[in-house]
Amino acid sequence: MFSFFKSKKDPAEPTPESTAESVSLADKVRHGLSRTRQNLGKQLSGLFGGGKIDEALYEELETILLTADTGVNATNRLLEDLRKQVKRDGLSDAAQLKKALQEALITMLAPLEQPLDMTKEKPFVIMITGVNGVGKTTSIGKLAKYFQSEGKSVLLAAGDTFRAAAREQLIVWGERNNIAVIAPENDPNNRNDPAAVIFDAVNAAKARNIDVVLADTAGRLTTQLHLMEEIKKVKRVIAKAMPDAPHEVLLVLDANTGQNAVAQVKAFDEALGVTGLVLTKLDGTAKGGVIAAIATQHVENPPALRFLGVGEGVDDLRPFDAREFVEAIFD
Repeated sequence: MFSFFKSKKDPAEPTPESTAESVSLADKVRHGLSRTRQNLGKQLSGLFGGGKIDEALYEELETILLTADTGVNATNRLLEDLRKQVKRDGLSDAAQLKKALQEALITMLAPLEQPLDMTKEKPFVIMITGVNGVGKTTSIGKLAKYFQSEGKSVLLAAGDTFRAAAREQLIVWGERNNIAVIAPENDPNNRNDPAAVIFDAVNAAKARNIDVVLADTAGRLTTQLHLMEEIKKVKRVIAKAMPDAPHEVLLVLDANTGQNAVAQVKAFDEALGVTGLVLTKLDGTAKGGVIAAIATQHVENPPALRFLGVGEGVDDLRPFDAREFVEAIFD
C-alpha cells in the first residue's frame, strides 16, 4: 500500500558558501520584508519625522497600524503603551516615538519567540496542517532542508492523500534533499488513508533511527467540519505509533490572508492543539502586522511562531526573532 522513496543521488558534497549563502539571517529577513517596510516602515518614518505629539498623531498612527493588518487589539495595546511612555518619560517630539514603538512591538512579539526543543524525543514527530494554498508542502521541503542543516536526519510522510499533486511534490522535495519519503501508492480515486500513511512513516523512522518526521496532511477549510474530524483522527493514530506524538503540531499560515489568519489559528488550535506556527509569503505582502494580531489574540498562552517564510529560496524559511523582525520593517 505504501512506498518508500529515496533519492539515488549521492549526498551533496560540502561546497564553499556562495555570496548569496553568506548573506546574514538578518539581511535575509530584511530583504524578505521589503514590501512591508516600504508600506508600514515608510509611513511610520514620515509620521515620526518631527513635530509635536498630539491626538492627531495618535489617530494617524492608529490608521497606519490598522491598514498593516495589525488588528484592533494589537493597535489599541500599542497606542496605550506609547501614551504611558510619553507621560512617564516626558516625551514631546514625534521623532522620539519611533524607538518607543519599536520597543513596544518587540515586547508584544517576544512571547511568540520560542525555538523548537527537539532534544527529548527521537524521532521528533511534527504534524503539519493548514488550509489549502498556504504553501504547506513547500514549507515542509524547506523545513527538511533547515533540519538537515542542523545535522538532523529527516523522513517525510506524504499524508496529503487528497490533493493529486501533493504526493509528487513531496517526493520531489525528498529527491532534492536526499531524504526518504513514505508515500501511498498512486491512487487516482484517493482511497488512501492519510492516518495509515503517517503511522507507517513514524514506525519506519523508529526502525531507521531517524531524528525528525515531517508529516504532511491534507489542506482543509476551517468550516469543513467533517474534514477537521478526519485530521483529529490522524493525530490520534500518530499517538498509537508513538506515545506523546506528534510532539509538534505546526500550523502553516499565509501572511497575505491578514486577519483571517487569526481565525485559522483559533479553529485549528481548538481541533488539534496547535503548538507552533509557520508564517509564509511575508515577502509577498505589505501587511506584516498580522504577527501582532496573532500575538494579542492569545495573550495568556500565545502560540509559538517557529518560522517565517521570507522568500522563495529553499533557505528562506527562518526561525522567528522578534527584534530582528521589528528592526527589519523600520527604515
